[in-house]
Amino acid sequence: MNPGRIVMIVIGALLVLIGLGLGAAAAAVGLIAGAQRDNGYLSVPEETYSVSSYAITTGSADIGPGADGNEDIASLQVRGTGVDGDLFIGIGAEAEVRRFLDGVASAEIDEVRFNPFRVDYRRTAGTEVPSPPGMQDFWVASAAGSGPQEINWAPTEGDWIVVVMNADASPQVTAELQAGFRSDLFGVAAVWLLIGAVVLFLLGVALILAAILAGRKRGAYPPAGGYPGPVPGGAYGYRPVGATAPLPAPSGARAAGSAPGPGSAVTGGPDAGGPGGGAPYPARLYGELDPGLSRWLWLVKWFLAIPHFFLLSFLWIAFWIATIVAGFAILFTARYPRALFDFNVGVIRWSWRVAFYATGVLGTDRYPPFSLEREHYPADFDVDYPEHMSRGLVLVKWWLLVIPQALIVGAFSGTSLMLVRAPRYFGGPNGYGPDGYGPGGVRWNDGPGGFGATEWVTAGFSLLGLLVFIAALALLFTSRYPRQLFDFIMGLQRWSYRVLAYTALLRDEYPPFRLDQGPADARDLPPAGVERPPNQQ
Repeated sequence: MNPGRIVMIVIGALLVLIGLGLGAAAAAVGLIAGAQRDNGYLSVPEETYSVSSYAITTGSADIGPGADGNEDIASLQVRGTGVDGDLFIGIGAEAEVRRFLDGVASAEIDEVRFNPFRVDYRRTAGTEVPSPPGMQDFWVASAAGSGPQEINWAPTEGDWIVVVMNADASPQVTAELQAGFRSDLFGVAAVWLLIGAVVLFLLGVALILAAILAGRKRGAYPPAGGYPGPVPGGAYGYRPVGATAPLPAPSGARAAGSAPGPGSAVTGGPDAGGPGGGAPYPARLYGELDPGLSRWLWLVKWFLAIPHFFLLSFLWIAFWIATIVAGFAILFTARYPRALFDFNVGVIRWSWRVAFYATGVLGTDRYPPFSLEREHYPADFDVDYPEHMSRGLVLVKWWLLVIPQALIVGAFSGTSLMLVRAPRYFGGPNGYGPDGYGPGGVRWNDGPGGFGATEWVTAGFSLLGLLVFIAALALLFTSRYPRQLFDFIMGLQRWSYRVLAYTALLRDEYPPFRLDQGPADARDLPPAGVERPPNQQ
């Protein structure tokens, strides 16, 4: 893949990400707009606020230029009920409010948390006694009296403060308060965000597809099937390119599932029965252990591979876009577009080479090439191109039929789960227990039956990650990679990549439930194997 196509894919992937982000924002803003239908307000929970001073105030709200008091643009609502008598609620200019409360003991709300409810005040001491707030004429909105009180105000330019007091200006203010906000601009913003999301997403998809199709092969494609194996020559490769002879049944150590010794010939092939039986799967993963691996290089390979990780993050976005497009193509034509197929296989191949080098195997010190194509490299992946695919399977295999395989692969490639019980509180009038959790609560592990809080927590290594880590430690202390451990890791990786190929719609054949260990699946080997190079045992 030339640099121009990669740049197009990166730009396209960025546009897709921005489009998805705008789409999520449009959904969130749309939910807000829907929540305030029928003149509703977006409100915080109603809670009881209480201070021993004369007034509860908010901090100053700075309303910038452009706010003209239009209720369609913005409207603030404050509702409250006095617990011990008549209540006053008002909004006034900061300068006027400061002058009115000069020398008066008051409490400014500094921070509010609602779950559980807690309010922090910034208190101002004073000795002056204020006059009744209802007698002041600087309020832009106010309400006073017994029972529920409510003010609605469309903000205008300036600095404003909300004040809550007893209507007779007595100390010890206790009130049930709630504030809300609404704006018709939420609906308009949701529409424009959605339009922007669709435009950017489609533009990104178009760029990605254009980059993929620009790399399609000219002329006729080679026939499907006949996977030629790793590129021959040098230390890597078991069979010559183009070899299509029938493969015999596995025999000897291979049939028993054990790795051959150094310098031994490797043979294998499909067989209907026996422990090594079964047909070869058309998605093939290969990886050969390099001799003389560095003791220390694995410590920094992840860092050296950062350029690959960066590019692959965008290529995988393009991969799933191409997979969705291919799914529709299969549904209507029963064919996987060849350019999309080759691109997706190339992305998996590139990812496998990086995993083999840096994270998933540590099987070579050779830096992986920046390429979607097959290269002379000790790790390879390929899939036979299917000439015809099922229209029905494309609807169910990627989410339903793959579930058993996904559970198995997840068991050895996912992180471990721990069931944790911790002391928590439940019960009580407010659903909380003592020490800030409300009166009357009990600890879960002291409750009926001694039940504790239950949580699933991910921790530790996956099985695959643990095995690779053990191999890395063996390299560090012995400079040798245990051969049987390598073969087992390759078997787990091969299983994972077969399931990935199936999930990505590349083949209709269901992945086998088997662990084919070693550098290559024995069923994919030629009738007469080439002697493998000496390796660490």
